[in-house]
Amino acid sequence: MQIRFQGDYDFNKKIVRALRHRHPSMDFQAGHEAGLEGLPDEQVLEIATREGRILVSHDVNTMPVHFANFIFRQNSPGVLLIPQSLPIKIAIEELALIWGASEAEEYTNLITWLPRP
Repeated sequence: MQIRFQGDYDFNKKIVRALRHRHPSMDFQAGHEAGLEGLPDEQVLEIATREGRILVSHDVNTMPVHFANFIFRQNSPGVLLIPQSLPIKIAIEELALIWGASEAEEYTNLITWLPRP
């Protein structure tokens, strides 16, 4: 199945815009479009799961713990963590590569840090 992304509320909108521009068929919903403002991580994970979307977040400090607790209770499409210090160009390239060369099922219940080694 084709990957669908859900950006966390504070995920860099420049990355989302660039990906949509370069890959118009990519399904990448921004956090503000999903109404994620102010929601706790657990609820954000629930919404992404309900929508069948891999969550993309800059929240490298608390999301890993919340994700571990979440997948203990139920399955998740997965989480991609991108440090805010990663250059935007690299984040765009990494996400485009994942979208174009992977299937959604490959990320089920996984948390993946970008860039990958």
